[in-house]
Amino acid sequence: MAGHSKFKNIMHRKGAQDKKRSNLFSKLSREITVAAKMGLPDPDMNPRLRLAVNAAKAQSMPKDNIQRAIDKASASDGENYEEVRYEGYGPGGSAIIVEALTDNRNRTATNIRTAFSKNGGNLGTEGSVAHGFERLGLIVYPADAGDEEKVLEAALEAGAEDIASTDDGHEIWTAAEDLHAVAEALEKSLGEAETVKLAWKPNLTVDMDEGNAGTLLKLIDALDDDDDVQTVWGNYDISDEVMEKLDA
Repeated sequence: MAGHSKFKNIMHRKGAQDKKRSNLFSKLSREITVAAKMGLPDPDMNPRLRLAVNAAKAQSMPKDNIQRAIDKASASDGENYEEVRYEGYGPGGSAIIVEALTDNRNRTATNIRTAFSKNGGNLGTEGSVAHGFERLGLIVYPADAGDEEKVLEAALEAGAEDIASTDDGHEIWTAAEDLHAVAEALEKSLGEAETVKLAWKPNLTVDMDEGNAGTLLKLIDALDDDDDVQTVWGNYDISDEVMEKLDA
């Protein structure tokens, strides 16, 4: 069940997100508003809203901002966002899934298509790459939450399906429908998680050389810069050695 994790660079790099704080707050606010509109505006009664609020708190988003985002859900003049998924191909045979919340499908599709075409990729049709991923729940804990044995034991007891521990932390995978229950159980034994969300986990990963990795990261940055894009997932793996060369 436990094993070396290659997931650390499959999501967009956290360090790059941290540099774009206002952009990140905008995306978190949008998710909170959509979650509150889809259910009750009470995090205790709305699991998706609770996840969104916890994600915002983990990024030190001010309480006033969180409350404003919840209040927008009941405002008659508030924007109506819809969830859209885009799939495409990146450099080096990589597959990319982009999750967006948009109030204008045409604008978002045009922007995402442009980002792909300008950065060595191309946008595919719905379902073109999703078959290579599993839709699962992902719970992330920092390394100081406990050693691998402690986290593994807690995860098994909570009903998780898989765990991967590295020096960077612990990734705990669950069935999509079990995410909320497993997260609540783990919170009692390990404390609050860094991340609790539905994720796209690739069945196989593709190793990136330095040239393809550099172009791929530009693509991901271009996608992440778009206000409508919430999350970017991929099946790529960039080794520490390649990352060091790119950061040099």
